[in-house]
Amino acid sequence: MTDNEESSTIYGNIEIRNARENNLKNVSLDIPKRKITVFTGVSGSGKSSLVFGTIAAESQRLINETFTAFIQALLPRYGQPDADSLANLSAAIIVDQRRLGGNSRSTIGTVTDAYTMLRLLYSRLGRPSAGHSSAFSFNDPQGMCPDCEGLGRVSSIDVDALVDRDKSLNEGAIRFPTFAVDSWFWHIFTQSGFFDNDKKLGDYTEEERDKLLHMGEAKVKLSTGGGTINSKYEGLIPKFKRLYMSKDADQMAPHLRIAFEKIVTSAPCPLCGGARLNQVALGSLINGRNIAECAAMEVRSLAEFIRGIDEPTLLPMLSALASRLDSLVYISLGYLSVSFSALKAELVAPRRTWLVRVRPRRRQRDSLPSPPRRARRCCGPR
Repeated sequence: MTDNEESSTIYGNIEIRNARENNLKNVSLDIPKRKITVFTGVSGSGKSSLVFGTIAAESQRLINETFTAFIQALLPRYGQPDADSLANLSAAIIVDQRRLGGNSRSTIGTVTDAYTMLRLLYSRLGRPSAGHSSAFSFNDPQGMCPDCEGLGRVSSIDVDALVDRDKSLNEGAIRFPTFAVDSWFWHIFTQSGFFDNDKKLGDYTEEERDKLLHMGEAKVKLSTGGGTINSKYEGLIPKFKRLYMSKDADQMAPHLRIAFEKIVTSAPCPLCGGARLNQVALGSLINGRNIAECAAMEVRSLAEFIRGIDEPTLLPMLSALASRLDSLVYISLGYLSVSFSALKAELVAPRRTWLVRVRPRRRQRDSLPSPPRRARRCCGPR
């Protein structure tokens, strides 16, 4: 008896009959459970239609049906796959090609909820108390450092890199691509009526320089091919900050990111030292460590630290956090820290963090009633 035959005898197969999702042509097959099955083929051969569009979609749909109508309304909706029947399905964890998500504020700890659990622990056990768990969040005004707003770094603009003082507006004095000559933003500056567009920036008066760089919002009229339209003028520095410094540079178009990195410099926040939290949160300690120091530890070391906390009343919370950290160690991410950037984690460990993100849910789903073993018709008769 082969391994597949033995597995089929013990655990059964996922049975698919006449799958027609997307480009599938009445595909029928049995997939042994408790075995690694690889689907290969040229692009467009139907691999994703079979794995994600048929098997995973039906599995997720069956799971969703076990929840109340209220909860179902909050969950992603999956239609019935186009197939005669799917039988013997189990709960599925889908690790597809989508990005993990998040932004420049997201960390390994925030996307896996490990930092959320750590915040809750410090709100209960930290001394002196800083308050509720939100007081330890760098994404919440109650906990974030007021100087860097929870980013851990402060950015500054090199004005000489942003503008060329030896050129006029008509000559392209503003160096960022979206402000180039004949761009929409360039027209706002040149048609504002505030400047001599042929005058070099180095010859501007103090008042002109202040209007160019720092002036607040003002209404202006712009000439277009069809007449004039109302628009809004804003000084270059506040406009640049609003449009680009509130975003993650890694998510910019490549040509914008290159120009951005020449203009904007970043350094650790002098107030919080890169910890991202305010001084009240940083002053709350457990066994001599604040939450930022814990978040900066390697995950495996943090798990040991958590297990060393002797507080019987919080044992379930401590066990749950240690288990979550162990999950990261189990998938070989124990060398990272909870504060490690989620965006960088996608580069060094693509897809693995997804496993920790969904693993706790898997335990809950495994306890759900199994779908019926009988064939389940997914579509009406053809």
